[in-house]
Amino acid sequence: MTLIKTSVLNFIATVIKIISGIIINKAIAVYIGPSGLALIGQFQNFTQLVMTVAQGAINKGITKYTAEYAKEETKLSILFSTASKISMFSSVLVSVGVLVFYQHAASFILKDESYAYVFLIFGFTLILFVINGFLLSVINGLKEINTWVKINILQSVYGLFFTTLLIFCLGLNGALIALVTNQSVVLFIVIWMLRKHSIIKIKNFRSGFDSIEAKKLAGFAVMAIATAVTVPISHLLVRDYIGENLGWEAAGYWQAMWYISTMYLMVVTTTLSIYYLPRLSEIKDKIELRKELLLGYKVIMPIVILMSIAVFILKDFIIWFLFTEDFASMRSLFLWQLIGDVLKLAAWLLSYLMLAKAMTKRFVVTEVVFNCSFVFLSFFLVNAFGLIGMSYAFAFNYFLYLIMMVLATKKQWC
Repeated sequence: MTLIKTSVLNFIATVIKIISGIIINKAIAVYIGPSGLALIGQFQNFTQLVMTVAQGAINKGITKYTAEYAKEETKLSILFSTASKISMFSSVLVSVGVLVFYQHAASFILKDESYAYVFLIFGFTLILFVINGFLLSVINGLKEINTWVKINILQSVYGLFFTTLLIFCLGLNGALIALVTNQSVVLFIVIWMLRKHSIIKIKNFRSGFDSIEAKKLAGFAVMAIATAVTVPISHLLVRDYIGENLGWEAAGYWQAMWYISTMYLMVVTTTLSIYYLPRLSEIKDKIELRKELLLGYKVIMPIVILMSIAVFILKDFIIWFLFTEDFASMRSLFLWQLIGDVLKLAAWLLSYLMLAKAMTKRFVVTEVVFNCSFVFLSFFLVNAFGLIGMSYAFAFNYFLYLIMMVLATKKQWC
């Protein structure tokens, strides 16, 4: 599977996902408004953190080692069996934690205990999210992009109809319910699609627990937890700071800007995940590795730059199309956010190399340092410049991150 072919197939799935996301986001903007969007952002950060820990934080490790062992079914069986036991143990443990502290979570995350029932639903459905993510990680590692695309299209279409229906009927409550149930329902269709798969079969999950494979996966768990903890928490802190100092509508504007970045970059970021992680994992030669990285910069960066320019030119239309007139104040956030997006993708091409080569210590240190610096820069620049300080902080932080990625990975490709 080449980068170009992967990008094309991924583009199809991503366009459908973006279209469904746009419609869902428009429904949120119309029926819930900026403050509701901010609360949904808070909840998404919480679920992102919880789901990563519930998965044992090993999904990227599953993808890497599935790619490495693709032609050795015995090793795959040991990997799948070990990884599934880690994931099941973690998911049960985290589910119990969510169910025990559901009221406290509602009060802390959503500022209202009346939403506690959403956390109860999440606690009971969490294991289904974990299984779904596990299967997608295996498919990614096997480079079965056609299957991966079909499943993601299915999730997007189902999510569109289910989420918009609930938002229309129940408003913010409906959006929150959809967030904690979408993948759970789709899982049963995914299992049916994979029922005759030659590798993903029950017997390959019965080999017992292997401590050597578990140790390998542990390195990825540390890296994933570093990201899962630092990114959502940094966003929770920043959004809460904006909400408390500038108002929750301002927090909603920043969340909307972040949503735009996430959506238009999705074409590229998913390609990094489904192509670059398994591809860089299997490359052993430094010259070949350098060629693959250069190919990535030649193909991906021009696309990112052109998309960023297009988003900036069309910002007024995008605000009108995706949101409502209530979001017009976010217009000033675009320029430096988009510059930061370009720097971010340039850095991520190298950060995926750290994942692929299991450079655990460097990855963890850079994640912690630069998420902390993002929080401190955000506090300082928001205090100095108002909401636009968020865009300044984002761009400057990723400028520093890019420099660090070059220095941290230089020995691997130079």
